[in-house]
Amino acid sequence: MTPSFSPHLVNHPFGDPGLYVEVRWSRRALLFDLGDNVSLSPSRLLRAQDIFISHTHMDHFIGFDRLVRIALGRGKHLRLYGPPGLIENIQGKLRGYTWNLVDGYPLTIEVKEYHPTYIQSAHFHAKDAFIGQLQAPIPGEHSHIFTVLQEPALLVQAVALNHRIPSLAFALEEPFHININKVRLHEAGLPVGSWLKEVKQLIWDGAPDSHIFSATLYIEHRKEERTFDLGTLKREFTTITRGQKIAYVVDCRYDAENEQKIIQLCLGADTLFCEAPFLEADREKAANRYHLTANQAGILGRKAGVQHLVVFHFSPRYTGQGDRLQREALQAFYEH
Repeated sequence: MTPSFSPHLVNHPFGDPGLYVEVRWSRRALLFDLGDNVSLSPSRLLRAQDIFISHTHMDHFIGFDRLVRIALGRGKHLRLYGPPGLIENIQGKLRGYTWNLVDGYPLTIEVKEYHPTYIQSAHFHAKDAFIGQLQAPIPGEHSHIFTVLQEPALLVQAVALNHRIPSLAFALEEPFHININKVRLHEAGLPVGSWLKEVKQLIWDGAPDSHIFSATLYIEHRKEERTFDLGTLKREFTTITRGQKIAYVVDCRYDAENEQKIIQLCLGADTLFCEAPFLEADREKAANRYHLTANQAGILGRKAGVQHLVVFHFSPRYTGQGDRLQREALQAFYEH
């Protein structure tokens, strides 16, 4: 089965945290955190128009400037989601530059920040010199797991963790996975091609089996129009299975409330990307800095029943000792 999401850490484990997730069935990506992102080419960065910010400490947010610089003048609509204070911090960054020559630029930045009982949104338009336009708050309960982005083919949920400020952890999930049987397509004389994206989209959108649609096929360099009913295609050429789930947890300390929230958010994830800045020997320092140890990251992954654990965000105090942090985390993760 080819997974729908292909996740990659933006930097090495000692670098700024960030997770780049390619959505394989579209020219799109999701980005979690905006630390140093020079490792991402402009074209890759521009695919990520939905960006999820845990919090705005410098190592999680300094890459915002590069994102805006690359997106400026490209007709993009960027959407950022994050904790309380995100709007003010974005406004502050944008005010640090002079925008007198961008009135014809089409860039829009939409920001949503999640407070315990409401969502505050704002829009920033290049044509208006990025002067923020606050929207009316929307009531909502965000003290536990809450939905940040929901589309037919994917869902992003979050929870606020204690880092002496709210730090959001995220989980990305597809409601179900659609696998196309290419062997059966070949046997039926049907080609693999972009028309299958339309089939998947109809299934994700909940179209009925009776739905009739036309598709453009290219068979041996010959263009051909065919009509299909969705139900037949589903029965003969698709298999629908459990959806993929990826979780991202950074900057929080190990306490009972954080533990409960993390386990609930990450439950059954295929991969958990979890911070592990400190060794267990420095557990007290980790707690004082509101961070996890590698051992605690392993315990959280095991308790959440995730299949794979990837640890990162290592403290520079352990430079050259990344293997120790990896071993400590995995030993706790696989412990019976």
